[in-house]
Amino acid sequence: MARGIVVLMACVALAWVMELGDALVPGRWLDSNGIVPRTLSGLWGILFAPLLHGGFAHLIANTVPFLTLGFLVMLRGLGTFSGVSLLVILLGGLGVWLFGAPGYHIGASGLIFGYIGYLLARGYFERSFTSLAVAVVVAVLYGGALWGVLPGQRGISWEGHLFGFLAGVATAGVMRSRPRSAVLA
Repeated sequence: MARGIVVLMACVALAWVMELGDALVPGRWLDSNGIVPRTLSGLWGILFAPLLHGGFAHLIANTVPFLTLGFLVMLRGLGTFSGVSLLVILLGGLGVWLFGAPGYHIGASGLIFGYIGYLLARGYFERSFTSLAVAVVVAVLYGGALWGVLPGQRGISWEGHLFGFLAGVATAGVMRSRPRSAVLA
């Protein structure tokens, strides 16, 4: 678990270092490396978008949910955390790339919504006491955030939220623990 916490903190530190670099160089040059829908260069943005933010307020707003939800995903181990994160980034990012509005889509909120979707759906798919308890905690703490998957505020990538959430649900289905079958002799 200690290694997992180090990984979580390293991800956050990298996002903060990148935002600091982006703030120090005039023109917000890193933000242009986000997801740009339906462009070849925008495909690379799928990998970089979760680390890029539209200012320190945006980064602060994403840091606590990333740490909280990332920790809950990490309870299953570093491998699960890595697999969930990678699948959500790739699937959610591809959804934004295919269907997103024109412009740069940046920020960790797609990944955060992916964690929400994963943790809620894991409770549904697995129905174990632990996964259901975690799903209830997530629903209580972050259920209100689900309104963010709907179009609303200008300049907010609701598409990133929606496709991140859907990628999290799909990932929970793919990665669910299956009960062992009884073997008859």
